[in-house]
Amino acid sequence: MVRLLAKIFIKNNKDYSDSEVRRKYGVLASFLGIFLNLLLFAGKFSAGIITNAISITADAFNNLSDAGSSLITLLGFKLSNQKPDNKHPFGHGRIEYISGLLVSIVILIMAYELIKTSIVKIFNPEEVIVNGLSIGILIASICVKAYMFLYNRSYGTKIKSNAMRATAMDSLSDSIATSVVLISAILRLAFGWNIDGFAGLLVGAFIAYAGFKSLAETMSPILGQAPEPETVKAIEEIVTSADCVTGVHDLIIHDYGPTRTFVSLHAEVPCDMDILQIHDVIDNLEVEVRTKLGFETTIHMDPVDMNDENLKAMKEFVIKIVTSIDSRLSIHDFRMVRGESHTNLIFDVLVPYDLKISNDSLVESIDYKVKGVYPNINCVIEVDSDYAGITN
Repeated sequence: MVRLLAKIFIKNNKDYSDSEVRRKYGVLASFLGIFLNLLLFAGKFSAGIITNAISITADAFNNLSDAGSSLITLLGFKLSNQKPDNKHPFGHGRIEYISGLLVSIVILIMAYELIKTSIVKIFNPEEVIVNGLSIGILIASICVKAYMFLYNRSYGTKIKSNAMRATAMDSLSDSIATSVVLISAILRLAFGWNIDGFAGLLVGAFIAYAGFKSLAETMSPILGQAPEPETVKAIEEIVTSADCVTGVHDLIIHDYGPTRTFVSLHAEVPCDMDILQIHDVIDNLEVEVRTKLGFETTIHMDPVDMNDENLKAMKEFVIKIVTSIDSRLSIHDFRMVRGESHTNLIFDVLVPYDLKISNDSLVESIDYKVKGVYPNINCVIEVDSDYAGITN
């Protein structure tokens, strides 16, 4: 259904990176979610009233809350697509993340209410009447929710929408939860067992799990998560494709929403190359990253001496020392300033966040080991944080 509707209402519907295409997919999925959830609510609520089953009635209101969640997602896609302005020069893309967060909170609230009501029902059970109509409605609901999970997961992945992926997980938990309610109804019909309250409690637990999982996933980009390794690799491959670029470091990716990403990095280039020529290459690389990946990019040039054999040998020596401490450590911006009484080695060390020793201890250890071989050499070391997750 979504594929058919996309062909009708969305032009260039395969260009998932386009902001307008993303918005239309989000709006389409949200409208469909509102319609299907309201339909399920009406069916389940009617069945719950007829059977007096708290698990069915609670499941119905869960679908009503899902309709509200789809409305939040719809507003998120609408608002996040607003153009940048003076107060928000990086756009409004993070509103989409906030909408996903709100959906997760709604899921947790519904789980709490369902668990509370189910506990009361366990200690004060009421007569439950099950018939073929209620079972048919539950089976239809499971199928609809499974379909909603599939299309939200599929298109949420394609357009990289955390809000849609959160909705997908909610739909999957709903499908499992309704299966529990269905089993409860069948057991009541077949054996006369009234486990309605326990079924409702189990449904609440499923919904709570989905809510916490969704909350963690939607909070991550708001807090500032590490970029995907594939993204880092793609940027490095483009930049290092230029013959004059010998290395990349200090890569930082700033996420202001799914279609508003800014990149800054340092590119190592030969110090004896014409600066105007290098500047032209760097400009072209910035355009290439923006064209291929959609990221606004700023590249800083770091000149390095490629011809000094003593410098190369000293760098290899320091690399061995650094990697002997931890194989994930790496160095960059390596320079050697010679003086009459001593020589300074100036370089940066990139460290993972879970390194067992402190930055001060790391610097002291490297300097101590270098001095053990070269007493007249001082190490001037800057410790860099791994913003791109390269050392993971």
